[in-house]
Amino acid sequence: MNIKNKNFYELSATSLAGKEIAMEQYQGKIILVVNTASKCGLTPQYEGLEKLYQTYKDRGLVVLGFPCNQFGNQEPGDKKEIEEGCLINYGVSFPMFDKVEVNGENAHPIFKFLKSKLRGILGSDIKWNFTKFLIDAEGKPYKRFAPITKPEKIAPYIEKLLHVAQPIKTSPVNEKV
Repeated sequence: MNIKNKNFYELSATSLAGKEIAMEQYQGKIILVVNTASKCGLTPQYEGLEKLYQTYKDRGLVVLGFPCNQFGNQEPGDKKEIEEGCLINYGVSFPMFDKVEVNGENAHPIFKFLKSKLRGILGSDIKWNFTKFLIDAEGKPYKRFAPITKPEKIAPYIEKLLHVAQPIKTSPVNEKV
């Protein structure tokens, strides 16, 4: 099946702990997928991503981090080094996955899918670390953000999607007979 015709929930990825994770486990959540790197000028965005996660996780947001070494060799470490760097330096508690490629023939299927649905300003390829993809609660890619977009600038879009995803609470109407 062509990756473009797939559904996000049909995809999976390997966690840093080596466990295969089906994206269907995030069904019904707002998802922010980010390609990360620990030795990049944008690495401090981990802090903002963690803050977004902590702020909205109880309302249905999950942030998924995918380390990538395709840009300037800025993620050279192994799983243990990546995990320690994320936790010790930035207190990352959101799910982190195994190192992936995001461009080219060996690009991970999740990034092939996201790039097929949301192009960047200069085409579909990812240009640098910390490109972010926001996915709605139905698994539809919603918006792509440039690497320089700070996580806090994404909050209004998350709020909008969380509002749309939440069932509207109505109070029973007392009808007079």
